[in-house]
Amino acid sequence: MIECWRWFGPDDPTQLSDLPQVGATGVVTALHQFAPGEIWPSKAVAERKALIEAAGLSWEVVESLPVSEAIKTQGPDMAAHLAAYKESLAALADEGIETVCYNFMPILDWTRTEMRAPQAHGGTAMLFDLPTFAAFDMHILGRANARDDYPEAVHEAAAEVLASLDENARARLTRTIIAGLPGANDGWTLDDVRARLSTYDGITADRLRQNLIDFLSEMAPVADRLGMRLCCHPDDPPFSLLGLPRVMSTTDDYARIIEAVDTPANGATLCTGSMGVDPGFDASDFVRRLGPRIHFAHLRNTKRLPSPDPSRSSFFEAPHLQGDTDMVATLRALMAEEARRRAEGRDYHAIPMRPDHGQELLTDRTRHSLPGYPLIGRMRGLAELRGIMAALA
Repeated sequence: MIECWRWFGPDDPTQLSDLPQVGATGVVTALHQFAPGEIWPSKAVAERKALIEAAGLSWEVVESLPVSEAIKTQGPDMAAHLAAYKESLAALADEGIETVCYNFMPILDWTRTEMRAPQAHGGTAMLFDLPTFAAFDMHILGRANARDDYPEAVHEAAAEVLASLDENARARLTRTIIAGLPGANDGWTLDDVRARLSTYDGITADRLRQNLIDFLSEMAPVADRLGMRLCCHPDDPPFSLLGLPRVMSTTDDYARIIEAVDTPANGATLCTGSMGVDPGFDASDFVRRLGPRIHFAHLRNTKRLPSPDPSRSSFFEAPHLQGDTDMVATLRALMAEEARRRAEGRDYHAIPMRPDHGQELLTDRTRHSLPGYPLIGRMRGLAELRGIMAALA
């Protein structure tokens, strides 16, 4: 597998010069200075690639070339944003960058309620607590009909959470939930979220799924022609939030989308942490069923926690080998898929992977890491994954 590292650009606290000591050879990055729907200029793509290569590394995966809300909802700006997406793909292809990760989550990207929850060993981990999210949804955001989306046990737990939050804690929780992915929604307000929620009126899961199929029907042929691969990241967490549909949460969801747009460019990002929140998810089965279309892997682990809603778990970001996903079995399946590709004579047989997320450990606590992306925590994860791969090989 190609061992990669998520890097958020020149302002990332982890510098490219750190990566040779980490051991990663590939970089996963994006041009976060451009908003969803904007064109990535060829010059900016070339400059980022040159910066990475000057450090002796390769730009293996774009994460993410974001899909705008106008495309997800098929809003008034959709045609312009689709054209911009195609032009950005062409600019990336011109620089030899072949793999593009994206997601189709409505409004919010990955969602947590606490970025630095204390752990028994002295470090911290990201946490999603369902009652805390429900307290935000029902009482801070004040979404219409939000109470209907939660059982009574969640109402009671959310009321207890709300009573424990002072004004500063409420503001911190709001920032944590709205910001999502580092650099994604930093300027959003509660009113912005409310306005975006209104654009999903009448959009069911079936409609959102069809919108994704329509997007891929436009983009996958372009990617095929350019020699590129598109790989959708799963919903994180893999269940509905804010009353919005989510359509990439299960192995069956991926199978439906791949079957609907059955072309080599249309593929999957296997994220073991996101999908592993679902007690029914089996990462090895995902690889066995969809292996030829796995273009990228996020290897991370989550640990489910008790929740007052049996259909939606609370969870925290666990060490890479200590969560609910069997990482040894997952890597065994991925390496078997790579061997199958080599035997088939496929040019693209090595799967780029990265240790995703990580707990803040040791000097991470004073480095002002981006949430979820500490240096030491991810380096520990990569070392553990590398050890498994060496043993299996």
